[in-house]
Amino acid sequence: MKLITADWCAPDHISAFTTTRLGGCSEGIYSSLNLGDHVGDAPERVAANRLALSEQCAFDKQPQWLAQVHGTQLVKARNDGLVLEADACWSDEAGQPCVVMTADCLPVFFTNKQGNRVAVAHAGWRGLVDGVLEQALSVFPDPAEVLVWFGPAIGPSAFEVGDEVRAQFCAVIETSAYAFVPSPNPGKWMADIFELARLRLNRAGVQSISGGKYCTFSQSELFYSYRREGVTGRMASVIWIN
Repeated sequence: MKLITADWCAPDHISAFTTTRLGGCSEGIYSSLNLGDHVGDAPERVAANRLALSEQCAFDKQPQWLAQVHGTQLVKARNDGLVLEADACWSDEAGQPCVVMTADCLPVFFTNKQGNRVAVAHAGWRGLVDGVLEQALSVFPDPAEVLVWFGPAIGPSAFEVGDEVRAQFCAVIETSAYAFVPSPNPGKWMADIFELARLRLNRAGVQSISGGKYCTFSQSELFYSYRREGVTGRMASVIWIN
């Protein structure tokens, strides 16, 4: 099982990573470490992949899996096995894994310099516009103390959007215009989701931001990509306090 470990200046007792598509038992278009139970894969294979992940990471508590809806709902992770409808979760309890799933959308990891709470958010363009990152940030008393890492997401050379998407971002932060370059296709733009997220976080007071080095669309050997494949699996982005 190959994991992409967060490369940031978080305290040593914070664990954070994004899975790849390698090292599981799913087959065909879901090959092989699909962790999404809502994409058409055999439920028993998804369950086996999730169990293998928990065993490899030696989780003390059950991961908080979410039913994601491209919204801004934030929930506190619980150790009861219930799936909650939300697009971000957080914890201040040792050993409690917080999880979001992606296959092009941006997973954003949060902790603070003290390492006494963590959060992770699923940021597609809709959630990003509507404020999912600010919602995740709301559980931290001081944004200046917050550390952020961007996990793998669709890169700026692959993320084509329409005029209406660009307009929504620019209506919130005018300088978002610099995160878009014209596409060869009329009325379309190539969007840098990492830069768009960075602008939102900077405006909220976060200064320490790293990551954004992996493209799910172009690195097909490592990652699922909904935009590339349509029907596909999901990676998990996981963070917890040891």
